[in-house]
Amino acid sequence: MRKKIISIFVLTACAWTGPRVTTLNAEESDMTKNAATVSADVKFEQATFGSGCFWCTEAVFRQLDGVHKVQSGYSGGQVKNPDYKLISTGTTGHAEVIQITFDPEVIAYAEVLEVFWKTHDPTTLNRQGADVGTQYRSVVFYHNDEQRELAEAYKKKLDAAGAFERPIVTEISPLAEFYPAEDYHQDYFALNGQQPYCQMVIRPKVDKVREVFRDKLKAETPAPR
Repeated sequence: MRKKIISIFVLTACAWTGPRVTTLNAEESDMTKNAATVSADVKFEQATFGSGCFWCTEAVFRQLDGVHKVQSGYSGGQVKNPDYKLISTGTTGHAEVIQITFDPEVIAYAEVLEVFWKTHDPTTLNRQGADVGTQYRSVVFYHNDEQRELAEAYKKKLDAAGAFERPIVTEISPLAEFYPAEDYHQDYFALNGQQPYCQMVIRPKVDKVREVFRDKLKAETPAPR
């Protein structure tokens, strides 16, 4: 499906949610924290999301201050140790996901959720743009009860606020196991930025993140070439 460059570009551009997405405030859910200096004994947390092609999602979250690692992989299915070829059949139950390792003292889980909601269309079932199948579904795989509660509260608030024209269909499920994707999928945009798919599909998403979330970017992050 990713070879259909023009169709993907048009549909992905339409899927961008823009500024209508509502952000939960601290009084309502205690979901935000002030940025703080990273200490030597910082305790990292992890978040796992699926929002379509993991090449796109990985490139988006790598830009954020406080995010120390982003790894593409597979989760949510019944097949052990899947590979990309098998995932692409849509029969494994797995989704293409990214697993983010972040410093909660710099970027809170609530802020990571905000970027997740704003950078894909959570109202299309098993689809993002021209990428169709359960492997492209919108999903939050939570690591603990706190993440589950925050994700469910955020989803409920967005629906109640009418942030999207259609109801959110994002799955919220416990993380069972995360399988890292093959090496050639990791940091795909940084290593293959001149390819047509990267230029026409991933770059607009990254540029939009840099515009909308400029206050959350790594200070040393250069603009993508």
